[in-house]
Amino acid sequence: MTERAHRERRSPWARGSVPVAVVLALAAIMFSASARQAGAGARQSGNLSDLATVASQRVQKQSARVDGLRAEVDALAAQASAGSPLGTVSAGYLVAGGGVPVTGPGLVVELDDAPAGPVPDGVSPDVLVVHQQDLQSVMNALWAGGAEAMGLQDQRVVSTSAFRCVGNVLRLHGRVYSPPYTVRAVGDPVALQAALDASPAVRAYVRDSTRVGLGWDVAEQDAIELPAYSSTGLSYATVPDGVDVLPGLDEPTASGSAG
Repeated sequence: MTERAHRERRSPWARGSVPVAVVLALAAIMFSASARQAGAGARQSGNLSDLATVASQRVQKQSARVDGLRAEVDALAAQASAGSPLGTVSAGYLVAGGGVPVTGPGLVVELDDAPAGPVPDGVSPDVLVVHQQDLQSVMNALWAGGAEAMGLQDQRVVSTSAFRCVGNVLRLHGRVYSPPYTVRAVGDPVALQAALDASPAVRAYVRDSTRVGLGWDVAEQDAIELPAYSSTGLSYATVPDGVDVLPGLDEPTASGSAG
């Protein structure tokens, strides 16, 4: 009700002409605004060319500042690497990338399927074999425990290594292995053992080893030797007779290579 009454009030200016005082006040405001614009024009031009010049000067100043900061970074980097010749890779990178053989203390972990025989009551046959996730859990725990280098079976494994368990065999870098599976990790044996003990997945495997006889053995060694990483050769594909490798060739090739 109050809002409606307020909106229905008639403006007092509707009764007659606008007073002279109001006209004078409006004129004063217009003159004041004009004076301010004239004063501001001396500081900031409305000309697009002048604005572009100002922006260009600002960019030049910022570019000079960037160049100065880049020079400081280069100087600090040169100072930090003053003791290493250009092109020299640190030993840590070589070890992590598998570029060099490694020898040192660590742990050797062996996993194996349960002995052949009747399946115990209430136990799934899947529990009696080593699975891919079992190996992954052990290796992940060892990496988390500070392993500096690692090997699986007779091969060095690196960050790009991938293995798969197909049935009861392991495929790694193009080679096939049967259980038992041996993981060798170079690092602090105490820290590596603590990481194994802290892994829930590893603890579950150890419980099954006690319950159904899965193979599980952890041994500390003073001098574990791991070879350098060696990638396997390319596998070459063959094309069946009578199949064109590149349709349209005058003399179709009977076989070709993936390389």
